[in-house]
Amino acid sequence: MSVQAEFDQWAADGKDKGMEDRHWHTAKEALARMPVEAGDTVLDLGTGSGYALRALRETRDAGQCVGLDASGAMVRNARAYTDDPMIDFLAGDFQHLPFRADCVDHVWSMEAFYYARDPEIVLREIRRVLRPGGTFFCAVNFFEESVHTHEWQANVGVEMQLWDRQRYREAFREAGLHVAEQATIPDREIEIPPAEAFPTDDWNAREEMVDRYRTWGTLLTVGVAP
Repeated sequence: MSVQAEFDQWAADGKDKGMEDRHWHTAKEALARMPVEAGDTVLDLGTGSGYALRALRETRDAGQCVGLDASGAMVRNARAYTDDPMIDFLAGDFQHLPFRADCVDHVWSMEAFYYARDPEIVLREIRRVLRPGGTFFCAVNFFEESVHTHEWQANVGVEMQLWDRQRYREAFREAGLHVAEQATIPDREIEIPPAEAFPTDDWNAREEMVDRYRTWGTLLTVGVAP
């Protein structure tokens, strides 16, 4: 199944709002680190419901914001969730960003980068559209060190790129981005039951759930265009 078809179905099932609720636990901490100033242009790759752009408009007075998603159904839903004229949504391919060079101040992507067929090409495209000093904030939960997320691949009908932290750093540098930060952001909001409540429907032991959410959480890698 294509990425577009997979996420068209997710949008039809209302999963975009569910993703927004789950991702917000750590996304808000990553977004707070973005050096977005009033009027800055922001591109959101894999925008889903568009929640990140709405937050940046509300809290930072970001300028023109564009959310790009492979799923036309996600884009239609996102448009319905806001009437802000400074936010636009497009259906498109991460590998061919419909923007001229040096025109974007910041790029954001949460839980979407690993769906790219050729992530190295995507990084070069991001480097192309970023202005000097612009940033790419890449947040993922599915990565090599977070072993309890690896099973997601079996539940998703498209190929996912399972990189480790070092590979993210190397790929950013190969694309011409300086790595300014890499950190794991723990999910401190999801409730973890006491040990005696395990096994649950999803977890065999409390230690596994703690490892997934509190130890590894979300991997954030920040690239800066020279």
